[in-house]
Amino acid sequence: MAQQHPAGSPPWWLDRLWEQLKKRREYVDVMRRYYSGDHPLPMITEKARPAFQRLLKQARSNYVGLVVDATAERIQVDGFRLGDAEVGDAEAWRIWQANRMDVNSDLLISEAVKVGRSFALVAPNPEDASTPLVTAEDASQAIVAYEPGSLFVRAAGLKAWTDDWTGDLMATLYLPDGLYKYQAPEPKKGLGGRPRWVQREVAGEAWPARNLLGEVPLVEVQNHPDLLGEPHSEIEDVLDVQDRINKTLIDRLMAQEYSAFRQRWMTGYEVPVDDDGQPIEPFKAAVDRLWVIEDENVKIGEFSATDLGPYLESIEADVQHMAARTRTPAQYLLGKLSNVNGETLKATESGLVAKVRQRCRPLGEGLEDVVRLYLQAAGDARDLARTEVIWHNPEFRTEGELVDALVKMSTLGVPHEALWERWGASQTEIAQWRELREQAAARVMGGDLAAVYGPKPAGSASEADDGDGG
Repeated sequence: MAQQHPAGSPPWWLDRLWEQLKKRREYVDVMRRYYSGDHPLPMITEKARPAFQRLLKQARSNYVGLVVDATAERIQVDGFRLGDAEVGDAEAWRIWQANRMDVNSDLLISEAVKVGRSFALVAPNPEDASTPLVTAEDASQAIVAYEPGSLFVRAAGLKAWTDDWTGDLMATLYLPDGLYKYQAPEPKKGLGGRPRWVQREVAGEAWPARNLLGEVPLVEVQNHPDLLGEPHSEIEDVLDVQDRINKTLIDRLMAQEYSAFRQRWMTGYEVPVDDDGQPIEPFKAAVDRLWVIEDENVKIGEFSATDLGPYLESIEADVQHMAARTRTPAQYLLGKLSNVNGETLKATESGLVAKVRQRCRPLGEGLEDVVRLYLQAAGDARDLARTEVIWHNPEFRTEGELVDALVKMSTLGVPHEALWERWGASQTEIAQWRELREQAAARVMGGDLAAVYGPKPAGSASEADDGDGG
């Protein structure tokens, strides 16, 4: 019988989160396999399976992977804004980039869209206190528990993994008052059984290690959560559609293999046999061969080949069903796009754009917590409660359309910084442009009216005149 630990104690949290993580891995594994195209083989009778094994492996066309990619590729972090600032915060972005999160954030977001959630871990940097450490964590290795009645206040977190060198199971429990490190010395039980946890000692570190942040530093990044706080994969409810497509594919392949050619029949003909009584093939079909039969009573005909059209139409119907359910433009999945103007294309993508903007809100909550934690760890004394993710515009427009829209917005008094952001400039570029604008304004105030039109060309005529007249 398993030992009972007091509720809320580190061993209690360890056992509780470990069991939840094991169950969650089943969901994560299914979503990940579907995304990568490793779908279950279509069902056929056991007798037929060995003969059709080759066709079964060919009967998988990965449309759900396109659904994930079409969504994730439009969710891009451009920066972070604090309080009432007009532009992105330079310090928040510096720490973000120092941890390569401008690249790893794509992995975090893609993983969350794929399996419903991903994680980020914040830790103080012993080598540079001004630049805390941030790492992206896999959904199959991390889990967070929340306070009762709250979807955001983290009560505990756990990261568990198998050590590549020793094969031992490792775990770190994150509580507000400390970091508790464990290991399971029996690798045979591994991830499947109930580990026998023991304390994991780290040289030069107390046990438990002090939590310098004072709160759980493991942050969950959620995709499409419900009111119970359970996030969902973008492909969760279209796996059956993908299975239907694969089933139609195997039927089509079998039809191509065995009945996509015209089978001939013959009556009134006696097939010749050899000396051993074995039938001899009397006719060989070829472009340059002629069949000659002298017996006028022989009749020859042929069966029609199987029409593959219905199979293709069925696949297209299922793909369109998937496109409608996931709000993915059908042309992304079917590869069909002809004689479509800009307005029509924009209309077909409006559902995807709206979905992406909705997904950005829960994803942004997790990323904003990450930024708040690492700025706090860096000793930032500002009010960090109002942190906002600056998302890249998910809507694709031609350059002409975008410029025209920005010019019209400028006539309404929209600030330049907002227009530059809509244009797609990075927060670094916006800061540089703002500085150049302020420098030009300072030159104008100093009497250099030419600054309105930009810097002076080198060796201008006015400079030459001034020099000659001196």
